[in-house]
Amino acid sequence: MELLDPRVDFVFKRIFASESNKDVLQAFLNRVLQDAGTPPLEEVVLLNPYTDKEDPQDKQSIFDIWARTVDGRLINIEMQLFNQYDMEKRTLYYWSKRYSSQLQTGGRYIELKKCITINILNYNVLPNEYTHSVFHLREDSSGAPLIDDIEIHFLELPKLKKAAVPGEKGLVNWLLFLKGNDTDNWEVLKMNEPALQKAMETLEYLSQNPEARRRYEDRQKFLHDEASQRDGAQREGFAKGLEEGKEAGIKKGLEEGMKEGMKEGMKEGMKEGLQAGMREAKLEIAKNLLQMGMDLQAIKAATGLTEEEIKSLI
Repeated sequence: MELLDPRVDFVFKRIFASESNKDVLQAFLNRVLQDAGTPPLEEVVLLNPYTDKEDPQDKQSIFDIWARTVDGRLINIEMQLFNQYDMEKRTLYYWSKRYSSQLQTGGRYIELKKCITINILNYNVLPNEYTHSVFHLREDSSGAPLIDDIEIHFLELPKLKKAAVPGEKGLVNWLLFLKGNDTDNWEVLKMNEPALQKAMETLEYLSQNPEARRRYEDRQKFLHDEASQRDGAQREGFAKGLEEGKEAGIKKGLEEGMKEGMKEGMKEGMKEGLQAGMREAKLEIAKNLLQMGMDLQAIKAATGLTEEEIKSLI
């Protein structure tokens, strides 16, 4: 049996965001937060649980997972199979919407609760080697937090180079499960993280279910088509930009060439005009000297004209 890819957002949400698998989500979140030095959660409430009504072909479908802790913290989890580009700005934009949406008309700022964003990415974004990067709002020099209301996690699966190690608990086991559908290491992963067994059973069930597989293939096709269209648009934009750049370069080259040509032309014209004017002056002097009766050799020495040029004046 070929297992479905748990990284496809439709499958990911079915595993982690159904009411029956809320304990799987809590176990996963606890490992993410503990890896960042945060105490484990006592309970988590799903704000948008997975339902069979969600259509993977619907472009408006939201396959993020939204949850709330007992103390009111809001958590958003997003699985990205393909590069959306501008992920950092996109993350801040959606974090800000989630944060600001808490405040109702007439509400007080003190009522705003911490918002945690967790991005699980099937591609690299950040210029570092860390599989798990965590960001807060802190002062540059001292590292003192301004406020603890913002917390953003990036889990970049391609940066995970480790293999499953018996007895090693922690987030790495969950990421190894998500990274692929290779079941060879499942026994070790389940021993390390017992909560993973339920996630694996859910994935096996979905993989055997014809309707779930059909929905999975529909979603996968939509994601691939969307990625291809985006890449095609980028290639088209690059080609258009290159062509416009070439045209602009040619135009600029012509303009610069005309400017340089005019400069050189003016220089040459002035030089030729000056030379012509000096020759005319010499001829006029020679003519006057001839009229005064000076001999040819003396006029030649005085003006620099040739003997032929002086004789032509006689």
